[in-house]
Amino acid sequence: MIDKDEFIYDISVALGAESIDHPTIPKYSRELVLKLKDGQHCNLSRLAMCTHSGTHVDMPSHFVSDGKTLDDYPADTWILPAQVANIEHPEAIYPSELEGLDIRVGNALLFKTNNSRTGRCASGVFSEGYVFLSREAADLCVREKVGLVGIDYVTVDKHADSAYTTHHILLGNGIRILEGINLKDVPPGRYTLICLPLKIKGAEGAPARAILLR
Repeated sequence: MIDKDEFIYDISVALGAESIDHPTIPKYSRELVLKLKDGQHCNLSRLAMCTHSGTHVDMPSHFVSDGKTLDDYPADTWILPAQVANIEHPEAIYPSELEGLDIRVGNALLFKTNNSRTGRCASGVFSEGYVFLSREAADLCVREKVGLVGIDYVTVDKHADSAYTTHHILLGNGIRILEGINLKDVPPGRYTLICLPLKIKGAEGAPARAILLR
């Protein structure tokens, strides 16, 4: 039971309204195939989406051939302490803005950038000018042994980085990634993150409902 004094921030984006489809993945769609108004017995939707639609998590196997899949992570590993870091740089997340943060081993580190403040992360339209996670900041996350990295856009990598450098750095070192979150209303600080992914056998990623408790 959630304590009455705890505050809940829903940091997920709404599929079909706020979610952004990266140009390299299949687009999300929802079709009502049974309709009460047509005299059928219920309303029923068909979804077309991929494992990286909307707010979602990336497993190491997303980019690492022998990396861990969703099966390797028990449900309780998706509930963990988190630090929300405010990022002011308009183009990228760099180590200089992370100095002095209370980064703890195994915890989640979530980046609040202009993607959230401008509404870009929930616009429903892909933009090439999003704030990304620099290689140097990803290396810092590895050194600090962060457990999960979260960003307020659909990818941690710079646009048109065909090598997917940041994905390889993080996932190659066992750091899970939470993408497609919206931190607009979330003050910087420490929280409990709950981001339970759909239970998909052998998956390299999965949509998730992500919330922060404080």
